[in-house]
Amino acid sequence: MHRGGVALAIAAVFVGPLLAAPPTLAAPPSTALAPDVAPLALAGAPQPGPPGPNVFVEVSPSTVEPGFLVGIRASCRDNSVPATVVSDAFGRVQVQPQGGTLTAAPMVRERTRPGNYRIKLECRDGETASTMLQVVKAVKPSRGPATGFGGGAGGVTGGLLLPGGLALTVTGIVLAVRAARRPRTVRGAARR
Repeated sequence: MHRGGVALAIAAVFVGPLLAAPPTLAAPPSTALAPDVAPLALAGAPQPGPPGPNVFVEVSPSTVEPGFLVGIRASCRDNSVPATVVSDAFGRVQVQPQGGTLTAAPMVRERTRPGNYRIKLECRDGETASTMLQVVKAVKPSRGPATGFGGGAGGVTGGLLLPGGLALTVTGIVLAVRAARRPRTVRGAARR
């Protein structure tokens, strides 16, 4: 190493912590001049309180078919009064106070087309929040795959299951009755 590199390393060791330290703030003039008056002056000033509840809106489920209900959970700064939630998916609804939050359960209109819809909360004090709702095309249940003689079987084999099972049951009953009527021979009685 050369002298410039050593000097730079030493300067970084001593000056680095000073640059990283947080700046110190000067005391307010009132505390510097009259320390016994400062607490009284500061006590009259409004003190920042705990932050109010967050303003938000949630929808559950976030993906739904037309004609189904969605749950809305929202919060304004004052959750003791109702607020309004607006969306093209279900129109305008009022969310009511319940358990510290605001709730509602509107139905997505039957004629709502698939797509993403904005859900907007409008609080009484003018604050707003929003989220998204995805409306999907109504899905009709389909039959399961035809993989054997299960409930999803169709076609020719599906039509033969009931008659085939009935024929096997009748055959089993006939054989059981014939076996019950057949005279039984006792092993010891035939040897006399």
